[in-house]
Amino acid sequence: MRILAIDIGAGTQDLLLFDPERELENCPALVLPSPTVIVAERIRQATARREPVVLTGVTMGGGPSAWAARDHARAGLPIAATPAAAQTFDDDLEVVRALGVTIVSEDEAAHLPGVHLRLSDIDREAILGTLARFGLEPPEGWAVAVFDHGAAPPGFSDRRFRFDYLASRAPGGLTAFGFWAAEVPPALTRLRAVSAELSGLGPVLVMDTGPAAVLGALDDPQVRARLPGLVVNIGNFHTIAFLLDEGGIAGLFEHHTGELRAEDLERFLHRLAAGVLTNEEIFASQGHGAIVYRAVDGALPPVALTGPRRALLRGSSLRPYVAAPHGAMMLTGCFGLLRAWAAKDPVQRPAIEQRLAG
Repeated sequence: MRILAIDIGAGTQDLLLFDPERELENCPALVLPSPTVIVAERIRQATARREPVVLTGVTMGGGPSAWAARDHARAGLPIAATPAAAQTFDDDLEVVRALGVTIVSEDEAAHLPGVHLRLSDIDREAILGTLARFGLEPPEGWAVAVFDHGAAPPGFSDRRFRFDYLASRAPGGLTAFGFWAAEVPPALTRLRAVSAELSGLGPVLVMDTGPAAVLGALDDPQVRARLPGLVVNIGNFHTIAFLLDEGGIAGLFEHHTGELRAEDLERFLHRLAAGVLTNEEIFASQGHGAIVYRAVDGALPPVALTGPRRALLRGSSLRPYVAAPHGAMMLTGCFGLLRAWAAKDPVQRPAIEQRLAG
């Protein structure tokens, strides 16, 4: 089965068209700007032209696109969004209105003047069209990773809600963060939106980006050989660290990368390995949370890194190893998606594992 694995981050979307009939090194791969970066640039262009903006579509990743929408409104220019598109910026539509965005119905949006942008983490027409131009057959299955904060109940902390979800899945191991489209919990609105966008194109597996990257990092033999150990994905916006041993996930924490100095991250990793890191100390420092199931005996175990902000620990006394599974660091999340697929699909498992084994 040809599987298109897409790891969508804040800066890039990384694509790997896995074909069991090809050597892994010959499978087509692309590293492109992330959807939210593309949307942000189109909004900024409209701002420069002093044109209104109308946002439709589904919930997708925010960050750069949300900042561009805010700046457009601050420039005194109209910006409207349908409810599903507006939830890209915040699940609470009152918060979105406070940014200067007018909430409109689909019918109203269709008749508004201005630049119309359809929001989605997946531009299926562009992806399939690109593959076709290079003579590549379309995928038979899709595996997509995005970061999903989840839709917290009113009055409940988004950060706590996110970490409660991570803690609920962790006992099942890294592959437990992968879902078939029909299995996605209702609160994971971004994962559900991706699943819906790919409806009718074959089986769809979706997964959170952090666990996908850590799972993919384990395809680097040097990382596997260093277990028990710490594997850390330092993303543009979020950092997640897993303490892994023979029993699976021994502990984890997640934080906002922008709130971390190198010395903070080093301290948290030491405390995670020692089994003394607390949920409240991570939350109080503006992170999401922490949970420890068991400590690792002895000194600090080896540390492996992946993610676009991994240079945060450059020169660290931890002497971290930078993972490069299959010699392709930017595709780490894609390899994790394939591992999750293999864990959930006994029919495709032998072919996937054979290729990943080289």
